[in-house]
Amino acid sequence: MANLEFISRFIDYLDNERNFSDHTIRSYHSDLTGFCRFLAADGSTSELSADDLPLPQDFPPPPEMQRRILEAGPLDVRAMLAVLRNSGLSKSTIARKLAAIRSFYRFLVKIDELEASPVSVVRTPRQDKRLPKCLDIQQIEALLAAPDTASLLGARDRAIIETIYSAGLRVSEAVGLDIEDLDEFSEVVRIAGKGKKERLCPLGSMAMAAIGHYLRMRKGVKTGPLFVNKHGSRISDRSVRRKLDKYLLEAGIDPGVSPHTLRHSFATHMLNAGADLRSVQELLGHSSLSTTQIYTHLTTKRLKEVYEKAHPLAID
Repeated sequence: MANLEFISRFIDYLDNERNFSDHTIRSYHSDLTGFCRFLAADGSTSELSADDLPLPQDFPPPPEMQRRILEAGPLDVRAMLAVLRNSGLSKSTIARKLAAIRSFYRFLVKIDELEASPVSVVRTPRQDKRLPKCLDIQQIEALLAAPDTASLLGARDRAIIETIYSAGLRVSEAVGLDIEDLDEFSEVVRIAGKGKKERLCPLGSMAMAAIGHYLRMRKGVKTGPLFVNKHGSRISDRSVRRKLDKYLLEAGIDPGVSPHTLRHSFATHMLNAGADLRSVQELLGHSSLSTTQIYTHLTTKRLKEVYEKAHPLAID
């Protein structure tokens, strides 16, 4: 794929002009590789799955591959969606892959390689509406009480959980924190979010206390990664997930909970306590308010209580 000029220019555009995260760029590259696998297939593909498509080493020469990219039409894109459905992928995954291809063709129009995008008339598959999981306050308290804070690793795990829940962070944002990102005087932390966008998030007193306890146990470390593994290197997303699974079991909570559930819980609890949607949007680092609005479905009980208390015609 590296020798395909269109793909390389698009990836450079995402990295240098759009400032997409490394994770997003890798996902886009993978999705475009899958699309090229589809275009490289010969004959009818409507009954195929992704496993039946050619691998990159079997692609035609780059000039031919790029010609197929430019000549692809809406019917080709729809046929590719059928292949993805045959592969058993979820609607959300198919929509994400289509979004990557849509963005790629918009770029080709932008650089005057095409007059119009073949994806512009292709509708994104309708998504199933799923409400995010959310822990209640009692479950959060039980989870926070699970780590043994007398040990260094237990103190670290308590600090990680406190930080994710207190600031509503993505797990990638939490593990990416450096000690220098923490402003102990103002009780805020600088976050490098999606699209390499920075934001400041306040930390509650309990999170600050947990972090302070953990750093004191690290005996004066002043710089470098905030959360490290037993070898002193930055802890990984996967390690945080494994540790969370352990504490969920100890706290008697559904093991299907993920670190992202703590972020969902943060947003829901903030809205339930009266925070406005715009503020929660900024705290979460959402670029669009519509992304944050999903949490309003979890706060209808509070809204109903407010309505019954405030509206002059509400029934007692």
